[in-house]
Amino acid sequence: MSGQNESRIRPSGRAAVVVLGDIGRSPRMQYHALSLARQAHLEVDIVAYGGSDPHSAVKEHKSIHINEMTQWPSNPRSFPKILHPLLLILKPLVQFFMLLWYLCVKIPKPDVFIVQNPPSVPTLVAVKLASWIRRSAFIIDWHNFGYTLLALSLGRNSRFVALYHWIEKHFGKMANGSLCVTKAMQHELAQNWGISATVLYDQPPDFFQPASLEEKHKLFCGIDKSLRTPYSLQDCLSNEVLTPDDDNPNVTLFTTQTGTDISLKWNRPALIVSSTSWTPDEDFSILLEAALMYDRRVSALLNEDDLKREDVFWQEIKGGKQYPRLLFIITGKGPEKEKYEQKMAKLNLKRVAFRTMWLEPEDYPLLLGSADLGVCLHTSSSGLDLPMKVLLWICLAVDYRSVLFPTLGTMHVFLFIFISHGLKKLHTMRSCMLTLLHCPLSSINELVEVDKNGLLFSSSSELADQFVMLFKGFPGECDELKSLRQGVLASRSSVNWATEWEANAKPLISKASRFLHT
Repeated sequence: MSGQNESRIRPSGRAAVVVLGDIGRSPRMQYHALSLARQAHLEVDIVAYGGSDPHSAVKEHKSIHINEMTQWPSNPRSFPKILHPLLLILKPLVQFFMLLWYLCVKIPKPDVFIVQNPPSVPTLVAVKLASWIRRSAFIIDWHNFGYTLLALSLGRNSRFVALYHWIEKHFGKMANGSLCVTKAMQHELAQNWGISATVLYDQPPDFFQPASLEEKHKLFCGIDKSLRTPYSLQDCLSNEVLTPDDDNPNVTLFTTQTGTDISLKWNRPALIVSSTSWTPDEDFSILLEAALMYDRRVSALLNEDDLKREDVFWQEIKGGKQYPRLLFIITGKGPEKEKYEQKMAKLNLKRVAFRTMWLEPEDYPLLLGSADLGVCLHTSSSGLDLPMKVLLWICLAVDYRSVLFPTLGTMHVFLFIFISHGLKKLHTMRSCMLTLLHCPLSSINELVEVDKNGLLFSSSSELADQFVMLFKGFPGECDELKSLRQGVLASRSSVNWATEWEANAKPLISKASRFLHT
């Protein structure tokens, strides 16, 4: 709906979107807020932590009001270790009373609360109590299960995990309605939790538009200096033999502008994007190992001479020679970013480069629209959620036709949890295995059709093989990559967030609100 049409319709009620996290890093909840304002014509109060800016469409909407809570210190190192169990109790108590203050006092009375889960504690308790006090409907959007995330650090047999599980299940059943991200999660909630949930897949909202060649060039001009600055002493982007054109501000690693004409460079690197929150459920050592393997395997395939003069060697790599240079741009913020940046700096790679960056919300879709491939390293603690980046990338590829790149996703198996988090206790591993065997078919299969619209990998070696296969002959003759692109186009009809929300979320919210007030 256009802004002009929106302004003619006065809000007919009020909704509160609750996130016990950074609203700028909660895209799905931002999309809920936009749909509540645009499609349900409600005034919307967002109650969340600050930190990262939400999209301008959210910040600038007249009917959306952002209420930022004070955040609990992320790492209170000054506290003695013996007091850490006390902090586990103190933190949710402080968060609970802060949430109640905002939900019951700071914001006007809403007709409906929509809360993101996880985290479950104390969020579900506080929102349920606030909904009872204010006689509002209470809807949960299930992104994952909080107790399985807690189990990654404490172990499945922890009493804290058992208590967390009970609270999550008990208060989850008290909601007036539920949304969830996959059919596998819907099945689990119905069969083992007694909760009826409506599936609302993540889809791109309307501000995800195709990046034109001009937009791509502008983006690359803005980040070109960062791309040419390596973490280590040298890599294939910074140590190439420079030509006079490389000092031209209208020439980037990917594009060239002559007058008003913009073109893609024939010897550009292949651009691979991975988005992450730099948390333990995304093991980036898998990607680093795969990059090292790609580097070595291509050298072996081309019979490269290690004794060749360095300037000649870099010039040949810049020229492509059947296999391109790979540039991995990894976006996001999180606790493990510095650790992996240090690992990247120690890699000695000939034709692979890594860069990490945080993009403004308006630039992120442009980066996705400029990529040749997306790689997802998400491993699910429950085996039932889908990483939003996978859904977004594939839907963008179909919905806007010019964003054409398949997605590689890790198999949602608990083996990766063992690798990533070092669960050493045998009884914990057995518990996870039993959970794996009990789970429905991996939710990733709800989206990815192997060899048609994407590929799955279960090891670094397998991922490296896929890089070699997909990028042979890049950019003009990579037949396998082109085949997957065509598969993406054929696999899904045109969908977007607004149509899916209208069909699935809006009826549920209306029904819950009407039921509560009859």
